[in-house]
Amino acid sequence: MKQAFLLMFLAVAIPTATFGQTASSDSQALQALLTEVRALRQDLRISLARIQSGQILLSRLQTQQAAVTRASERLSDARSKLAEAENHQKDVRNNLKRFEETLNDEQSPAQQKELRDVINHLKSELEDSIDVQQRQATEIEAEHQLGAEQDKLNALEAELDELVRKLGNPNEQPGRAVH
Repeated sequence: MKQAFLLMFLAVAIPTATFGQTASSDSQALQALLTEVRALRQDLRISLARIQSGQILLSRLQTQQAAVTRASERLSDARSKLAEAENHQKDVRNNLKRFEETLNDEQSPAQQKELRDVINHLKSELEDSIDVQQRQATEIEAEHQLGAEQDKLNALEAELDELVRKLGNPNEQPGRAVH
């Protein structure tokens, strides 16, 4: 009877112990899966945040590239207008010199008076060379504006480089990449 009782006890106790171990093992596996799913979910959130930051940054980069292009065109236009003004001033000086030489060689008083009037007009035009000075100031301002826009573009490119670096390293916590 002892043996029968022992056999019955073992028949009931072994499956119960096994069932208890299986449940514990299943619970641990489920807990490990749950932890892994939570970690993946967090990684996905981080990646999505970085992707959104990247999209915003790319949009800002395109806008800034357009601003640099406009500033570059303004500088080119200012330089062109300055060159035109300087060429005009040079032409006026050459004409003035030529008319002064002609005046020295001219014998007719009527022609001399006409040449003096032209010379006075040309001298007046040279004295009023504010156009060249304004064009120089405009060119300098355009150069500064282009430099400022280029600096902003460089800063955005650096931010984009940093974001790309962070995308390559998923363990790094996301920083605020977009201002």
